[in-house]
Amino acid sequence: MFLVMAAVSPIILFGDVFGAPPAIALIADALAVAFTLIALIEIFCPISGAHFNPVVTLVVWLKREMCIKESALYVAVQIAGGFVGIVLTHLMFRDDVGGLLFISEVARDGYNYFGEIVSTFILVFVILMLVKVKSSKASIVVGLLVGGQIMATSSTFFANPQVTIARMFTNSAAGISPTDGLVFIAMQFIGAFLAFAAYKIFASVKTA
Repeated sequence: MFLVMAAVSPIILFGDVFGAPPAIALIADALAVAFTLIALIEIFCPISGAHFNPVVTLVVWLKREMCIKESALYVAVQIAGGFVGIVLTHLMFRDDVGGLLFISEVARDGYNYFGEIVSTFILVFVILMLVKVKSSKASIVVGLLVGGQIMATSSTFFANPQVTIARMFTNSAAGISPTDGLVFIAMQFIGAFLAFAAYKIFASVKTA
């Protein structure tokens, strides 16, 4: 819920409320997501593993660290949280957006699709490696990675099916049309599977 709010609210606040150019709104969005992720991971990692992303849950299941029923429940709750997040965001900015739910018409096609493969690969691979090396700085690394890659990828780093679904229901510039959103989700799963395959290769390497 909070992750979706952090991903959408700055675009509305800086773009629609303050009238800032898209570049400024994007930088604000990157910072908001980075700061929020650091806090959320620190809080929820000891409780649930800080799964806010169905493709992360997928690779945890592929590692046989969760059963299929538990994984499905995680994904259901993630999607529900994202949906609540978009409603709360619109409620905060109702004077500017004009309602609570919309079907987005924002097109994100072409090479944005490839951008989502790259985005999700980077995110999932980094998370897997951080867990493997038992990093104590995972929250900071992941938060900074996501914030940085929002400003460095053609798709602006959705890299999360639940966030993508939630953003199908906003009329802000942070949205994505349902058609493009479904393709984004497919690309995210491709990126996650590629990241898991790369992780298996790296994890099998013996160090001296």
